[in-house]
Amino acid sequence: MKIDLGKILTRSWQIIWNYKILWVFGIFAGFASGNGGSNGNSSSSNGSSDPTTNFTGDPSQYVDQAGEFFQQYLLIIIAVCVVLALLSLAFYALGMIGRIGILKGVYKVEDGAASLMFAELWSESMPYFWRFFGLNFLIGLAFFVILLPFIFIAVATAGIGLLCLVPLICVLVPVGWVVNVILEQAQAAIVAEDLTMFDGFKRGWEIAKSDIGGMIVLSLVLGIGAGIIGLIFALPLIAAMVPLVFSMSSYQAGAALPPTAWISIVCCAIYVPILLGFNGVLTAYIKTAWALSYRQLTAKPIESTPILAQADA
Repeated sequence: MKIDLGKILTRSWQIIWNYKILWVFGIFAGFASGNGGSNGNSSSSNGSSDPTTNFTGDPSQYVDQAGEFFQQYLLIIIAVCVVLALLSLAFYALGMIGRIGILKGVYKVEDGAASLMFAELWSESMPYFWRFFGLNFLIGLAFFVILLPFIFIAVATAGIGLLCLVPLICVLVPVGWVVNVILEQAQAAIVAEDLTMFDGFKRGWEIAKSDIGGMIVLSLVLGIGAGIIGLIFALPLIAAMVPLVFSMSSYQAGAALPPTAWISIVCCAIYVPILLGFNGVLTAYIKTAWALSYRQLTAKPIESTPILAQADA
């Protein structure tokens, strides 16, 4: 193993603790890490107008009611989908800026920068945005194309067909891990060496295979550690939702929400921003560790020059 794991983990914490502006970019980076959440709002009218109260079990009636619903609210549904798509795109773009900003900040610190400014990191991150966006988009598209047959089989067989594909799915897990490691090193190389998208991916592959053992250990430590810490961060949110789950189990349509449900909702609303901040710190730490691993693997060895004693003339 070529990397110094202890030094990477210790130095990563020192950097994000002394340069807390990286927490903000960590929050941004979390938007592109699949850690987002969705909120669902449900509204109910009086019981006499609820179409489900008149449902007799006839499938044709259900289809007719669904058709009437979509005809009545088609424009609203389209507008909501467009807004959600634009918001998802905006948050994903912020995620790319967050990743770049962390890398840029780490390298500036390692090069001797005494302080980091948000505006400076933001402006210096913009030239790399489309390269990051394109690289992540192409990798995501490739995985989507690979998973598309699995999705089709799952829908066509009501999930039964997936049982036959379990061995293949198990193969895709390590493949995804390898691609993620290469992606981390590729992104670091794009920022550090100002490479193009494809050259960055090739460079990421070269760096990753130069220390396969180190990449395995680092990814396991960061992955398992992040999972445990993330679970600890999420425990208050899970505890706050327990009264909501129990109160909704006896909830009847049209009735007022019980006080325990409102307490849970308020507690969740208060803690979600805190959880977002915790996730930002954790993401900043993980991205900093990957950046330092790249730095170690690409550092040029210091050659000692022999000192020649000159004879007195």
